[in-house]
Amino acid sequence: MTTPAGVAERLTSLVGALRAHGIRIGTSETVDAARAIEALGLTDRERLREGLAATLLHGPGGRQVFDPVFDLYFPRGVGAPEQKSAGRAELRDRLAEALTANDQALMGRLAVEAVDGFGGYGSPGSDGWSSYQALERLRPQTLLARVRDNVRARGGSSGFADRLLEDEIRQRIEAFRALVAAEARRRVAERRGRDEIARRAVTPTADRVDFLYAGKAQLAELRRAVQPLARKLATRLAARRRRAARGTIDLRRTLRGSLSTGGVPMKPVLRRRRPVRPELVLLCDVSGSVSGFSDFTMLLVQALHDQFSKVRVFAFVNRIDEVTGLLEHGTADPEGLGARIEAEARLTGYHGSSDYGMALGEFAERYGDAVGPRTTVFVLGDARTNMSDPNLPAVRQIAEQARRVYWLNPEQHSLWGTGDSVAPAYAELVEMHECRTARQLGALVTRLLPV
Repeated sequence: MTTPAGVAERLTSLVGALRAHGIRIGTSETVDAARAIEALGLTDRERLREGLAATLLHGPGGRQVFDPVFDLYFPRGVGAPEQKSAGRAELRDRLAEALTANDQALMGRLAVEAVDGFGGYGSPGSDGWSSYQALERLRPQTLLARVRDNVRARGGSSGFADRLLEDEIRQRIEAFRALVAAEARRRVAERRGRDEIARRAVTPTADRVDFLYAGKAQLAELRRAVQPLARKLATRLAARRRRAARGTIDLRRTLRGSLSTGGVPMKPVLRRRRPVRPELVLLCDVSGSVSGFSDFTMLLVQALHDQFSKVRVFAFVNRIDEVTGLLEHGTADPEGLGARIEAEARLTGYHGSSDYGMALGEFAERYGDAVGPRTTVFVLGDARTNMSDPNLPAVRQIAEQARRVYWLNPEQHSLWGTGDSVAPAYAELVEMHECRTARQLGALVTRLLPV
């Protein structure tokens, strides 16, 4: 790392790892990053971090990937600490002092000692380092009251300031936990290789996380990304619509016109399209872990409503109900959309488990007039029927009435047909696509939405 060649190798490896996580970095940004390293030097690691982030990233959304990857290729240290690690009680006392003073440098050193003393497992010389194990032994979250009392004794606070103080201390504890996680990753990377750990152990950006496994924070980040993604998709759809408006070759009229040129089609005749905005219907399974996928897709389509002449949205568990009005009123509060649908829509009957056959049959019976020859229908769900009748005739009826029917399944394709999944049976009647991430959804929406 001290030689220019070593630094260059670390920088190019860092860029490669970030690209593997979907962050767009061009040659010019890489050159700017190399110049930033030359200007900033390697002595102040946090200043170097910010300099590389400023040159390589296009926005704050990539920081959750950049920071742990940076820690791997430009680590705080190499190897284990030279001194012997302190005991648990002594380490907790020193950590309480560091948290009280908000001493970042000391917290960094204590994170190294915590992993060295409590994070190792397996045989000596193995690559077993666990931040979870170290934090479970140290339990820094239980120091909140002690640190709060220390700060009070030194500066004094009361009432509302106490609540602000506790929030600040929690943030310091989370920062220490992140330092422990980074140190554990660094040690594993020394033995297994940085590239592998950067690929496997770094949390991907929210648009690459499986809908079925996304946590609350990742789903909240996805909801915030709805409007920017909708603007991008609207631009793509508008471009497709402009290209489609030029029409296709009318072969019969072109050949007739070629009689004047001895049969050579010199002047192609195009069929002109009528500019008609299509209709869209969404049928969304909002049960269990599938609900995050459905909520995000509903919000995205609502943001794209100007691209269609009519949009109607239906939600179901084992009963189906129209939620178009709830969705329109929920645009100002996207985080409350799921709760609003659950509270105001009638989605369950005699049991609370999803029943595709019953819900789709009810849609075909009650809302059949919502589907016509200009309608494109999207069904959102994992096609798991809890061993109930899939009601294939209802799906066939919807497919016969609609212009197109697409089924977006958030489950991995290899799981279709396992357990209570009837995805293969539905896929024989309508076009089914794997749609596990927001990135996949954006690509499918651009490709499948009618123009």
